[in-house]
Amino acid sequence: MSQRQGVDLSYEDGARAVKLAREAVESYVQHGQREQPGSMREAFYERTGAFVRLESTRGRGSLRGCAGGYRSGDQLGHVIVDAAIEAASEDSCGSEVSPSELSNITVSVCAVRNVVLTDDPLADLELGTHGVAIDGGEGGWLYPTVPVENGWSEREYLDRTCRKAKLAPGAWQGDDVVVTLFEGQVFRERDADGSIEQV
Repeated sequence: MSQRQGVDLSYEDGARAVKLAREAVESYVQHGQREQPGSMREAFYERTGAFVRLESTRGRGSLRGCAGGYRSGDQLGHVIVDAAIEAASEDSCGSEVSPSELSNITVSVCAVRNVVLTDDPLADLELGTHGVAIDGGEGGWLYPTVPVENGWSEREYLDRTCRKAKLAPGAWQGDDVVVTLFEGQVFRERDADGSIEQV
């Protein structure tokens, strides 16, 4: 098991990360433009991975988009902007976020802190702490908060990440599939464009 240190965000950094992601989504959806990070907080110059997740607040709620990666050679501020745009595009969940949806979407950001390469994911995985990335099939990943929100066991979490990668449940046990665990700090809007909490 090996680790790589990422970035440690303060609450203010995390709140700004979520606002930056929202600005990027709105600029892309309303004007088709890429938002520049502008004057970035010091932590945003770190080179690390990040994920952006968009969820609808309508009805029972649903995932509207997710994008990002656990490793990146780019600065965090740029990774957040790029992931936010990809999450809002049709490449993410099959349909582009429309301007009328913006007031009914919450934004969350997961900034990667540690990356753990593991030979025994079932033993090393800590629910609520680790996100899971599967390199194999089409590749897939799930946020650290997802298994807790859904009441999944470690095994179910790994199986569902495999499904997201278009692999059979249990494929994570195969020699041809690489499982990477990542620790991330998750910040999200409580309501669409509302106050921000660290999860």
